[in-house]
Amino acid sequence: MAHNLSQCRFLVQKAAAAGAKFLFLPEASDYIASSASETVSLVQPSTTSPFVLGLQSSAREHRLSINVGIHEPTQDGKKVKNTLVWIDEDGEIRHRYQKLHLFDVDRPGGPVLKESNSVEKGTDITPPFLTGCGNVGMLICFDLRFPEPSLSLRRQGAQIITYPSAFTVPTGLAHWSTLLRARAIETQSYVIAAAQVGSHNEKRSSYGHSMIVSPWGDLLAELGGEKKDSPEIAVAEVDLARLEQIRREMPLLRRTDVYPEI
Repeated sequence: MAHNLSQCRFLVQKAAAAGAKFLFLPEASDYIASSASETVSLVQPSTTSPFVLGLQSSAREHRLSINVGIHEPTQDGKKVKNTLVWIDEDGEIRHRYQKLHLFDVDRPGGPVLKESNSVEKGTDITPPFLTGCGNVGMLICFDLRFPEPSLSLRRQGAQIITYPSAFTVPTGLAHWSTLLRARAIETQSYVIAAAQVGSHNEKRSSYGHSMIVSPWGDLLAELGGEKKDSPEIAVAEVDLARLEQIRREMPLLRRTDVYPEI
């Protein structure tokens, strides 16, 4: 975790130097373990986690809000929560979301990944909240495959939807960019997807290709799929006037008299 904190603090410095006001980091930025038992053994409360405390300090130092995926302990201590927190420029955790959809997959010829062995699923959608870059709605990784949460966030006023991720390489190659653009287009929102990249251990590698997608589905920025010696950032401007223009000129009027409102 010390190494991951060092990498993330370096990204904070890069973002601040680039003039960014907000930094979006991947899912599970604190650590990715090699087993369910290791995942549980490494977890620490956010109030004492050196990783979280370090990022809070960096947020204060650089006056930069940070959206970052972490692990937090469950009440009974038997599993962890896969959470996404919003740290404001004062270094305070203001918002928190717990991942709804867990990645339980057994692909022929591939590794068996059962996130539910160590992770407790969330039970609600965190409402969008106002920031200096617009109303932000938070989702995580496998949530991307389900349009319902993003549509709910859009109905509640989201202008930006986040999908910090650690997508596997095979599923990333097949679906990553298509799903991100679909969520952006159908919600007419900016989609920001910070992604883990490269090998974590002998069992796990992530696809990478962090992306920022416009409300029209345009790819505004993308990083690569190979781990570099130095971590990278992608920078884009959020244009809320353009977002409102898209929503005004292409109104999506739901037929809630025919199907349920989400």
